[in-house]
Amino acid sequence: MKLDLTGRTALVTGASRGIGRAIATTLAGAGAAVIVNYREHSAAAAETVAAISAAGGQASAVQADVSQAAEVERLLKTTLATYGQLDILVNNAGLTRDTLILRMKDEDFDQVLNTNLRSVFLCTRAALRPMGKQRSGRIINLASVIGLIGNAGQANYAAAKAGIIGFTRATAREMASRGITVNAVAPGFIETEMTGTLGEATRKAILESIPLARFGHPAEVAGLVCFLASDAAAYITGQTFTIDGGMVML
Repeated sequence: MKLDLTGRTALVTGASRGIGRAIATTLAGAGAAVIVNYREHSAAAAETVAAISAAGGQASAVQADVSQAAEVERLLKTTLATYGQLDILVNNAGLTRDTLILRMKDEDFDQVLNTNLRSVFLCTRAALRPMGKQRSGRIINLASVIGLIGNAGQANYAAAKAGIIGFTRATAREMASRGITVNAVAPGFIETEMTGTLGEATRKAILESIPLARFGHPAEVAGLVCFLASDAAAYITGQTFTIDGGMVML
């Protein structure tokens, strides 16, 4: 199946590296013009844009801290000023501050909730204005299997990702009558810089819990996101799709 996003504009938050970069390049490869959002890694964002341009796609990098309302408004204004429309929003920005609850500082909890969950609310609210006027749109939120099953040392991350799943369902119900679909993708363990820091013993234990016996690749997550952004997924909304090699079977 060839997915065609020609003539559409996509905004991908946290798109400078890892899964976000793979999503941005995949959407661009399907024909979408892409806003590559980043907070700190300007050089990496420029590399993402360069890769898209080299492949014949269209992209622009825009710095913004999507946990801050004023910066989200600026990001959306820049998107509309650059491309005139917004058809696809991928809420991907996220971080971890892992530690056991008894050791977790207030700022560890707040920073993860603000970056991983509050940003989804802020970006979605801003995007729904132009999408509502168009009476069409695709919103894809990056959750995690940790939001479904929990994980020791990740209470903040699990809370944020579980919140994204609930937020996705509520927003999908609100916006269905406007032709806007809202879905979540819940990756398992994917080969990124984040999982690259895991020790060998930890990796071995994780692999033993995955029926396919390997970590996923960012391009595999990006392929699912691209499908959900396309016309092929027009009758899908309010769903959470795990992509985890079979680790979580609900």
